[in-house]
Amino acid sequence: MTLEAEQSTAFGRRFVTPLYTGSVLNPINSSIIATALVPIADAMHTSVGHASVLVSSLYLACVVAQPTAGKLSEVFGPRKVFVAGILLVLAGGIAGGVGRNLTALVVARVLIGIGTSAGYPSAMVLLRRRAEWAGVGEPPGKVLGGLAIAGMATIAIGPPIGGLLVGAFGWRSAFLANVPVALVALAVAVCWLPRDRPAEARRVRVVAARVDVAGIVGFGGAMTALVVFLMSLADPTWSALAVAVVLAAALVWWELRAATPFFDVRQLVSNSALTRTYLRNGLTQLCTYTVLYGIIQWLEAGPGYSAEVAGLILVPMGALSAIVSGPISRRNLVLGPLVVAALCMLVATVGCCSSSATARWSWPSR
Repeated sequence: MTLEAEQSTAFGRRFVTPLYTGSVLNPINSSIIATALVPIADAMHTSVGHASVLVSSLYLACVVAQPTAGKLSEVFGPRKVFVAGILLVLAGGIAGGVGRNLTALVVARVLIGIGTSAGYPSAMVLLRRRAEWAGVGEPPGKVLGGLAIAGMATIAIGPPIGGLLVGAFGWRSAFLANVPVALVALAVAVCWLPRDRPAEARRVRVVAARVDVAGIVGFGGAMTALVVFLMSLADPTWSALAVAVVLAAALVWWELRAATPFFDVRQLVSNSALTRTYLRNGLTQLCTYTVLYGIIQWLEAGPGYSAEVAGLILVPMGALSAIVSGPISRRNLVLGPLVVAALCMLVATVGCCSSSATARWSWPSR
């Protein structure tokens, strides 16, 4: 049997479908909520800036939960972590759908953030172990590219779907939309994903050695304090910045001495290529999510576009990303796409700033 035939057999539709379905839970929550922030702010009688805590709370949960989910997948088994994450998303969707205040919605978003964080790392563990089982060395590029394309496609269709849902059924639909998607993901995961190795279920004590709880707490605390400071830039909360700096310094001190660090400082210092990759990816995501959240809120709160129209305006960004991801991943292109992407973001940023400066005088304040 050829290598291509072995990969086709080992990574068939039944195996990859649950992984793709679980992996789209995070981008679907990122994109759909963007069209609901202004209606939520109106319903809760608060500012759009305060409502944006629904965005930061999910991502704070993600930055802590995603690497933790990867370690837990190694210890308890990726299928268990994958299914547990879907159940948390289901619970968060229901809780947000019936929430009566901003605090309840934040709790729902945290549950969703933790749940969606389990999808990608557990999927990667499943893919790696599947490759080892099939004797093909590593997962095929088309499968890894498929995970990226699934996320991009979801971001492409998320804003218009979110706009239509919010326009037709109200902002609660941005949370309740998780329910059917999570149920489908749960069904295909339970039916089609291979069971974890029996020995993994008994290795609970390994958690203490593999998961750096102090590092997780320190990292989460530092990031939370930093976000609190950034959200108060109009009237800076300097004490939050001081807490962030102190916790960050304590985190670095601890991680340099931890046997299995949550935040591997030594690797970041010694591996400059990896550090540059993280930095480059972080800046790219900053630009992407500024557009995803900032422009949609700007369109709804400034000129007063409806959620449906604001969502449709972002379709080209996600659609183009989904189209170009496929050929780039298949050809293993790196430098060229990165340069082109950076130039495109620069041109688009200048264009957005120019449009805002030109049109702002004619828009009523809100």
